[in-house]
Amino acid sequence: MFFTTADGTRLAYEDYGQGRPIVFVTSSMLNTEMWEYQIPFFVEQGFRCLSFDRRGHGRSDRPSAGYDIDTLADDLAAFLDHLDLRDVTFVAHSLGGAEVARYLGRHGEDHVERAVFVGAMLPFLKQTDDNPEGIPEAALDGLLTALRTDRPKWLATQSQAYFATQLGTEASPAMIDWKLRMCLSASPWATLQVQQTVFHADNREQLRGLTIPALIVHGDADFSAPLEVTGRRTAALIPGAVYKEYPAAGHGLYITHKDQLNADILDFIKS
Repeated sequence: MFFTTADGTRLAYEDYGQGRPIVFVTSSMLNTEMWEYQIPFFVEQGFRCLSFDRRGHGRSDRPSAGYDIDTLADDLAAFLDHLDLRDVTFVAHSLGGAEVARYLGRHGEDHVERAVFVGAMLPFLKQTDDNPEGIPEAALDGLLTALRTDRPKWLATQSQAYFATQLGTEASPAMIDWKLRMCLSASPWATLQVQQTVFHADNREQLRGLTIPALIVHGDADFSAPLEVTGRRTAALIPGAVYKEYPAAGHGLYITHKDQLNADILDFIKS
């Protein structure tokens, strides 16, 4: 199934189950298949579960433009409008968290009941004078150089840190290979663009203005979105946010800690 965005880009989506809608928003380089261990679980709990492939990812179109944070947030709005979704719970991982925050800032909370931010790239990654806790831009330059030089090699070398297997978390070689192939399926151009987008996206004001219930889940061994820069600061900015920190969990906690994560999200939705 497909829907069309304001600039004519066709994006693929999946829609399962009936009941209150949960919209799963994907990470950079990944697609709807990343939610294999969440969507069936929540459908079986009586929810309608939806997700779409971001432009340049999965089965969606691969345009040359539209990878800025505002357009990505508008794509999310177009998805909700296409299906006339109401009382939505967002579950967003990594870049998806930045998209949801920007969506809420640009389009409001009328269609949204709750938001769950999992390993989210929030509130603002870039180190600036008014964001000294951020990451120096040289780190982004190094990442982009690595992607341009040998993207498969860079992804392969990140796998241990992504799942925090050095701390004893379980991620089989087959699981790691599946995730690597999924990442490589994204457009190389889109991959470069969204890395720059999420690094420069400042969502501090959007988070301060949230009035809906929010759950932040973060691993204390998240190499991709360091805890002190992201999760803890996000929780401090959102009024009344519920914050859960998983010991020995990396960025891929939606796999390595799937049972705990699913239970926490379910409890949050039902609260």
